[in-house]
Amino acid sequence: MSQPTKKKEIIRNKRAYFDYHIQDKIEAGLVLEGWEVKALRALRVQIQESYILVKNQECWLIGCHISPLPNTKSFKTPDPTRSRKCLLHRREIDKLIGAQQRQGQTIVPLRVYLHNQYLKIEIATAKGKKNYDKREAEKRKDWEREQGKILKNRDK
Repeated sequence: MSQPTKKKEIIRNKRAYFDYHIQDKIEAGLVLEGWEVKALRALRVQIQESYILVKNQECWLIGCHISPLPNTKSFKTPDPTRSRKCLLHRREIDKLIGAQQRQGQTIVPLRVYLHNQYLKIEIATAKGKKNYDKREAEKRKDWEREQGKILKNRDK
């Protein structure tokens, strides 16, 4: 009998949900160094300005900032913004390339999480929102917030 999988979210890219229409989501592994794994477990990561670049049939996470812990050994100089390789199957990479070339979509990271003991990143193909779409989303969010307040006060 198999154990249930445990997922612990480390960081979510809320900006991606605001700026893009999210379409296809894919789970990928990351090639990390030891100090990066420790820093990620200590929640010292920022992915808001990052994106996925497909180069030479490989996917790379660009712009992700992982701050090293203060006790990181000094024999290796940590680079917080280095490019990190994403681990995907060939058909998943081909699917991403097709979406990027044909439909003019971009590939954005949505969240980083622990899946059992492995660090994973959820990436998605996305299409940019126009300014009027963003304003509409803000109005809807404000209305839902006001509606919640009204219902909460009515129950008292």
